[in-house]
Amino acid sequence: MSNDIDISLTHDEALVLFEMMSRFSDTDKLSIEHQSEKRALWNLCCLLEEKMLEPFTENYEELLNEARERLKD
Repeated sequence: MSNDIDISLTHDEALVLFEMMSRFSDTDKLSIEHQSEKRALWNLCCLLEEKMLEPFTENYEELLNEARERLKD
């Protein structure tokens, strides 16, 4: 299994998610300020769900914890 996952966002999704993540980067607060942000996150979750097997495995929690450890600063 490859470590890379390719997903495709619409330009609108990318723009809305960029603004939301930039705001989080600036304020360290993650919040939904417009319904479009919620929709873009839902769409992203659906795209990831289509590409990933791990959320449906018995050892999902273990895999998640390992991934979290690898991504920590």
